[in-house]
Amino acid sequence: MTTAPSSRAKFTVPMLAARKATQEKIAMITAYDATFTCIVDAAGVDIILVGDSVATVFQGERTTLPVTLWEMEYHTRLVAKTRPRAMIVGDLPFGTYQVSPELAVTHSVALIKAGAECVKLEGGIHMAPAIQAITRADIPVMGHIGLTPQSYHRMGGNKVQGRTDGIDPGGRDRLFEDAYAVEQAGACALVIEGIPGSLAREITDKVSIPTIGIGAGVHCDGQVLVLHDALGLNERSFSFAKAYAQLRTTSIDAITQYVAEVRTGVWPDDSHTFH
Repeated sequence: MTTAPSSRAKFTVPMLAARKATQEKIAMITAYDATFTCIVDAAGVDIILVGDSVATVFQGERTTLPVTLWEMEYHTRLVAKTRPRAMIVGDLPFGTYQVSPELAVTHSVALIKAGAECVKLEGGIHMAPAIQAITRADIPVMGHIGLTPQSYHRMGGNKVQGRTDGIDPGGRDRLFEDAYAVEQAGACALVIEGIPGSLAREITDKVSIPTIGIGAGVHCDGQVLVLHDALGLNERSFSFAKAYAQLRTTSIDAITQYVAEVRTGVWPDDSHTFH
């Protein structure tokens, strides 16, 4: 059963805290253009993430690192044009918030002007000053800890975090400190990626803001998936993601039929020809 967008209340930042209180799960998914935004919004998602994952699933990059602020503004604007009932979260790309809190605010303003209703950034303890500065500018911030794709080189690839004890980056104790720092800095929610489910559950129980998991088990307050993974559009699959359809195969079959009909003169037929 689909829910018409017009029949749903607009999802807003205060609703995140309400969902944490009522234990109603939060559904978040990525989208990067108007067409797919309309589709996921009609399906009833709560949050649309205009993710820097656009680099890997849309631009063909190996990591998320190359995507620029201008590109994130562009894709955020495309999503916002549809006026979805879901809340729009814009990812701050690598290099736009690490240099200084002041630049983090400036670049967050750019995403808000493009149509984002909240910004997301990666990192814990060291990013707390940036989160504080952005929230002081009255811009909501969603944090992101655990497997942080912008830390690709430091991690030596996209690797599960939190499997070992310690306060070094990626250690179990450090992840607790990161979560606490993000919460205390004023973030309204926290994405937890690529950590053991038991650890994600402990973090979820200890922080007052909702957690949104990806590859972090069922006990987070919500879940997020990359759209292309959920629709089975990627050639490669991931153990932490579920393909709810196989649109890559369906699309290949459809275009194969189109090519065959063009080459045999079947398409276009008389009913698709102007007279």
